[in-house]
Amino acid sequence: MPEGHTIHRLALDQQADLAGRVVGASAAQARFAAGAARLDGQVLVQAEAWGKHLFHTYEDGDVLHVHLGLIGTWRRRTPTAPTADPDGDHPGASGSPARGSAGVVAARDGAVLPEPSATTRLRLAADGVAWDLVGPMRCAVVTPDERDEVTAKLGPDPLRDDAEPERLWDRLQRSTKPVGLLLMEQDVVAGIGNVYRSELCNIVGIDPRRPGRKVTRDEFDALWRETVRQLRLGVKRNRIVTMRTEELDRPVSRLRRGEGRYVYKQDRCGTELEVFPLAGRTTWRCPRCQPR
Repeated sequence: MPEGHTIHRLALDQQADLAGRVVGASAAQARFAAGAARLDGQVLVQAEAWGKHLFHTYEDGDVLHVHLGLIGTWRRRTPTAPTADPDGDHPGASGSPARGSAGVVAARDGAVLPEPSATTRLRLAADGVAWDLVGPMRCAVVTPDERDEVTAKLGPDPLRDDAEPERLWDRLQRSTKPVGLLLMEQDVVAGIGNVYRSELCNIVGIDPRRPGRKVTRDEFDALWRETVRQLRLGVKRNRIVTMRTEELDRPVSRLRRGEGRYVYKQDRCGTELEVFPLAGRTTWRCPRCQPR
């Protein structure tokens, strides 16, 4: 499941591509046809993320709520070579889409977007760029109040300016659950997944099985700072690389998927890692760096 940095990066990219423009919305799957029709032709005001949830707010007050779940993806589509129609015209070449035009939207040079696949739940298109949503756990048009009901159940998101770290500190101090489990609970802190859970505990030197209330204030402050730093780097790089640049043996751009981490599926310390299940997921711990 994509972690919070991925959703925030999607929000930034979609804000750049679609916000302030008339958006053409269409659905290859009938299950979301009504929702797409409701959004079609509206101007996107804002794309934002809270943890693993993505929200689009439109000018008429409608809110698109998307949670990718385990298999969902957004695919950015750009135009292919121009294809003229029988009369020599290029469909949609005028620029921003009109209602019902999201299936094929042309760039200003006449190049045409590829048709969405049959598995596309939703396509959003504007000015020759489209975003295709495939396989989400949730895709719904909701009201602002319904969006607020969702976010009210989420913990603080370290990537948001309105995050309140004291909420997380309070939850930890009142809990005997393992800190590694608490970090995965989205109502405790939003956006952290299994990779960041293992890496953050290692960086701060906390055994993920330690009870939350046994985390000291200094450890918590270090944990929050490192969480914010790591997630921001994840947004910037659009990937998870937790090691510092000076610790890497080559540039980040040359790292293969999964490289550049301390304990998640690899051993950078030289000490044999301990591997065990926690919160239903495999967790890695270095006995030397994270003493019990």
